[in-house]
Order: sequence, then structure tokens, then C-alpha cells
Amino acid sequence: MSIVPRKCPSCSAPLVVTQLSCTRCETNVVGLYEINPFLRLSNESLHFLESFIRNRGNVKEMERATDESYWIIRRRLDEVIAELGFEVEPDPEGLPVRRQEILTRLSRAEIDVPEATRLLNQLGEQA
Repeated sequence: MSIVPRKCPSCSAPLVVTQLSCTRCETNVVGLYEINPFLRLSNESLHFLESFIRNRGNVKEMERATDESYWIIRRRLDEVIAELGFEVEPDPEGLPVRRQEILTRLSRAEIDVPEATRLLNQLGEQA
């Protein structure tokens, strides 16, 4: 079975569910139904959440499983929280570490200069 599309393929507007069908008796239910917020997450965010849940929310285990630092995992979790529509409180104590993490990723060629600049500018907005 295909994955439910998140956006309209023509105009990129959000989609809603208007019909549900039973695979056993072929009954169809027509109406306007809201999509679960988790279905609106990007594939990357869903993959991250699967890993986070698999590791029972243990960031140390996530670090070992993904070979990513605490701050990258924390940032990705904050991104998922924001993507779900919740407010994320900035952590000013972690800014120097996150800046260093961005520069390390740049030096390893994991990100390019424009991406590093964007990420550093985002950190500056949080300060």
C-alpha cells in the first residue's frame, strides 16, 4: 500500500481525507476527516522519531546508534516538535556548543557553506 501523500501534487496545499474504505467488505465512508499530525511530518522527521522511540528516548543510545552528537539530536528533536506545531523554548547555554557542532560539520563536508551560514544565522536569532 502507498504512503498517504502530505501535499497536493498540483499546488502543494495540505490534503485532507475525504473517503475511507474497508479492505474486507469494501464499505466506503465519505466525509471530511482531519489527518493525524504525525502524518504531516517529513520523512526525515518520521525516521528520526522511529529511531528516538526505538531507543526509548535515550539520547545517549541515539548518539551511539546514529553517531551524531547530543546537540544534533537535540536540534532534530526540536525541529520535529516545531514541525508538529508546538513551541520550542531556546536553550541559550547550548549555543556555543551548537556553533562548534555546525563548524565541525562544515569541516567534515557534511554541510556546505550556505547551509552552515543558514544554521549559524538561526542560532544568532535564538540568542
